[in-house]
Amino acid sequence: MKHNLLEICYLIGSITFIIGLKMMGNAKSARKGNLIGAAGMTLAILGTIFLHEGDVSIIAMGLIIGGIVVGTAIGWMTAKNVQMTKMPELVSMFNGMGGACAALISIIEYNHLISTIENSPVLGLAMHFPGAFFVMYGGKMIAIILGLIIGTVSFSGSIIAYLKLNGTMNQPIRLPKYNILNTIVMIGVFAFGGFIIATGGNMMLVYLLFAAAIIYGILFTIPIGGADMPVVISLLNSFTGLAAAFGGFLYDNKIMLTGGILVGSAGTLLTLIMCKAMNRPLSNVIFGAFGGSAKTDSNASAAGAIKDIQVSDLAVLMNYSKRVVIVPGYGLAVAQAQHVIHELEILLEERGVEVKYAIHPVAGRMPGHMNVLLAEANVDYGKLVEMEDINPEFEQTDVVLVVGANDVVNPAAKTDPSSPIYGMPILDVDKSKNIIINKRSMNAGYAGIDNLLFYDPKASMFFGDAKKALTELVAELKTME
Repeated sequence: MKHNLLEICYLIGSITFIIGLKMMGNAKSARKGNLIGAAGMTLAILGTIFLHEGDVSIIAMGLIIGGIVVGTAIGWMTAKNVQMTKMPELVSMFNGMGGACAALISIIEYNHLISTIENSPVLGLAMHFPGAFFVMYGGKMIAIILGLIIGTVSFSGSIIAYLKLNGTMNQPIRLPKYNILNTIVMIGVFAFGGFIIATGGNMMLVYLLFAAAIIYGILFTIPIGGADMPVVISLLNSFTGLAAAFGGFLYDNKIMLTGGILVGSAGTLLTLIMCKAMNRPLSNVIFGAFGGSAKTDSNASAAGAIKDIQVSDLAVLMNYSKRVVIVPGYGLAVAQAQHVIHELEILLEERGVEVKYAIHPVAGRMPGHMNVLLAEANVDYGKLVEMEDINPEFEQTDVVLVVGANDVVNPAAKTDPSSPIYGMPILDVDKSKNIIINKRSMNAGYAGIDNLLFYDPKASMFFGDAKKALTELVAELKTME
């Protein structure tokens, strides 16, 4: 009876995951979809605890419930208080914890499997015959070892991504012949795992494999440049989902399997979509360290002189425009200026100006960062236009306001073959009639290269913190009523 009820809980939970994931494809329904998925997970957890067949000691039950309470409190408070600028770091950290959990499950299950075999005289014979061991336990060992390797790589890689995103490791570290080194380590880790699968190994070998996978996760992530972080986060997220799916195989747990497959497949598809948007193969992201060079374009200064614009002149320009396109970037998130830019949008629309937001697939530091940021300010999702749809409209745009974005509007991606971002599709803001660029300084963007757009004859720099500068612009526009 309990088993049937538990299976029903898992079925309901799996359905809510699928429905929730579908609803997350639209900003208007994403919040509701997230709650539906969370409700399904809550049902699955409660079902596992209270409908589990077999006796569970009071101490074990207390530890389980205590862990859930402590983890929920930490997660709730962390997510509740995190700033939008720190959201990419939070996603990386939480993803790393998921990978670590999958790796620990594999270690525990390996120990449990070996202990069961050693305590059985009949089963223990298989330990002395590698071929027999693989035939009898190969399937389970494959799930254990792959879950351990992939989960550990996701854990250590996500921690490095976290350190890169929060500025602790703001420059990629490129070891000599790192491509060859990484490939050798990767082959070595999987070959070592294959040896354990075939022979049964022992706990010491499993711990060594765990350490080796940590090293590979670090080597895998450490040379990747900052501009590739959105792709890397998505890829590591798919690793965690895959590791969780192997955990589902180990426990014959349908909801773990379903959730892991959904996370893994969604992360993989998002990674491929983002790579396509950047016009680069995934192998080039992993091995090319895009954005890893800190060089600046020596020809940038020769392209022309920059000019700035005062807030009063910008207010007049925007007030008499017919079409304005806003390009948000990470600088907008840093300044927490999403609410004031929404106020600017409303003010312009009241005066008959058409306002849209141009969203680049890799703007910000995680997939969908700008969408989430603007949704927080209640910007109408219909005004967020993807790159391929907005690019044809720039020629008919009176003013483009670039707020904190840099690499995604850099013409060097189209004109400079020596640039590390060459070939990446960008927002064609240079085709608009007037280009206004809001930045705190002339510093290079996340890819570490100068932006040729600054020297465009149609471009003007609107210097200052985004929130402060846009607040002044809104105030100036209000005086023109």
